[in-house]
Amino acid sequence: MKEPATREFEMSLSDGASDDDMPLTLPPEDSHSGSIRKGCDPFAQTQRSKLQHRRARINQQINKEMRMRAGAENLFRATTNNKVKETVALELSFVNSNLQLLKEELEELNSNMEVYQTDSEAINVPMIPLGLKETKEVDFTVSIQDFICEHYGEDSSLYDKEIKELMELRQAMRTPSRNQAGLELLMEYYNQMYYLDQRFFPLHRNLGVHFHWYDSLTGVPSCQHTLAFEKGSVLFNIGALYTQIGARQDRSATAGIDKAIDAFQRAAGAFHYLKENFSNAPSLDMSSPSLCMLVRLMVAQVQECVFERITLTTLDMNFTSQLHLAQEAARVSDVYLLVQQTMTQPLMKDYVPFSWASMVQVKSEHFRALSHYYTAVAHCNHMLSTEGEEGEGGEEAERAFLQFYINVPAGPKLSQVLRDPEKSRKLGKAHLRRAVIRHEEAMRVHSLCKILRKMDILQDVLSLMHKRSLDKYSELDREDDFDETAEAPEIQSHTHQKPDITPPNFSSVQVTDIFQKLGPLSVFCARARWGPIRVICLQRGEGGLGLTLRGDSPVLVAGVVPGGCAAEAGLREGDYIVAIDGQDCKWAKHGEVVNMLKSCSDRGVELSVVTLHSHESQVERRAIMLSHCSNKENTRQRLLGGSKGQSSASLLNWNRKKKREGSGVTKRLGSTFSLSFGSTRDAEAMY
Repeated sequence: MKEPATREFEMSLSDGASDDDMPLTLPPEDSHSGSIRKGCDPFAQTQRSKLQHRRARINQQINKEMRMRAGAENLFRATTNNKVKETVALELSFVNSNLQLLKEELEELNSNMEVYQTDSEAINVPMIPLGLKETKEVDFTVSIQDFICEHYGEDSSLYDKEIKELMELRQAMRTPSRNQAGLELLMEYYNQMYYLDQRFFPLHRNLGVHFHWYDSLTGVPSCQHTLAFEKGSVLFNIGALYTQIGARQDRSATAGIDKAIDAFQRAAGAFHYLKENFSNAPSLDMSSPSLCMLVRLMVAQVQECVFERITLTTLDMNFTSQLHLAQEAARVSDVYLLVQQTMTQPLMKDYVPFSWASMVQVKSEHFRALSHYYTAVAHCNHMLSTEGEEGEGGEEAERAFLQFYINVPAGPKLSQVLRDPEKSRKLGKAHLRRAVIRHEEAMRVHSLCKILRKMDILQDVLSLMHKRSLDKYSELDREDDFDETAEAPEIQSHTHQKPDITPPNFSSVQVTDIFQKLGPLSVFCARARWGPIRVICLQRGEGGLGLTLRGDSPVLVAGVVPGGCAAEAGLREGDYIVAIDGQDCKWAKHGEVVNMLKSCSDRGVELSVVTLHSHESQVERRAIMLSHCSNKENTRQRLLGGSKGQSSASLLNWNRKKKREGSGVTKRLGSTFSLSFGSTRDAEAMY
């Protein structure tokens, strides 16, 4: 068969994850009512909110123009009237022109880095933040109500409060605050989608809810009905919000630098997780090349922060310390050069804002210049120090210098250069010459970008560093220098702190299932299929009720005595007890159900039961029932032990292959989910 033109956004995970990592569903009495986290006031007139409002307006205009273009193109292809073709072609030219203008306006907004920078008066090179993806409102009401009535067989009006809570949570996450509370809000909704997926999104059926998201950089809209697209977009916004938090830190002190490093590393982790676990992205910002570029950009900004921290904490500016600073600066230049190469790839070249590409190139040149400057300063200081630097300090300096360059430079040996002040001065002068050239190249690239020219702080940093190198060059230059300045060798980049890519910690924000009144998720989920609720009128006979119960939440009828009261009333092995005399007991423990049955009067008791249907054989079903005893024990231990050691990958398990170790037979009912039964301590009991 021919593959469809568009593919659904989907997610894949490694095979090593286990079911024990999934969020826990607690009984209704243990839950809170509604989320305590709220979004920002959408009408607040802050600089950031104004920027987001303008982005949203442009996104809507782009969506409108693209619809008009699609309609005009369809008409152009369908008509045979030349007059109509000419009119449509003219209209298409206007639409394309409008789209280009909107794209340029959006690019300018996306390049607005100053809004996200710190308010500190310290002079630091600005960082590159990422704007949030915009989304339209989603109304879950009708779709969820219909699914509850059809699939769960319950009165959907009983869940109006839960549906409202879900929609309020989604509305709030559209405008997260730029701090830890905003991150927790996004994470809460992201974790809540695990339950939403399990409750209302069957594998082979469309719920009828469509999720609209706009590309973060181009504003091009995308629409899909898969929850994976919603999850991926929220995860992208978590990474984007981390970039904004990192960019706003005051990096004039080590505390602010450490916060910026942590934020950029977490942003890189979110984008990397998205790249590794999602596929068939409908928008370019979530495509693999784009996410790879964003990860490298975040790593480069972490490396820049590491360099800034070392410059602040290095107190003893001796020869070796200056060489270390030079190598750190060279490392920053190298990683930005790698980002620049990624941005110039065919797919990314026309997608990444020109200001971003220019900023990355400016930083690559700027830090390369700094590496040569610090090398020159090291030689200058070494010249003024005592001759030879006898002892351990001199040996350490010589050792560091011998490993400093990528290739051994031509001319005298490096050990001789250290011992000869004149040769050391000339080598320092050569490095300063390279530093000045690199600074001038950074300023030239900066001047070519209109948006960067508006950033006064960047202009100040580049001018200040350029002047400092020129002044130092003037100090080393002499009137009797008739020899042509030698070419400075390339510096070997090195860092004492490699950036980490910190994966998202989904267990950091604990959530409870909004729709937990439907029952334990292990049984009452969208993947399960069961018959209609049956009401069994049961009266105790001389031999008791004639049934065997096992487990809890919900309690399972593990066996029925042939000819007994339960068998005659129509109770079957494998039924789940969901209510007793009209009282809901989906979450009831084994002992509670037993007490309710024992306290029944002479008139008997009414049991409401459901029977799960499976595509597998009866033997396989019994194997699931038996193997589930150990699963319940694991769940109980997790409830006691908290979330220690919990894997963050657990909240995104659509098509994950599951591996079990140790506990006997493993089956998945209907090839979609596994059941939860009582623990081994809840032995079968005959009643």
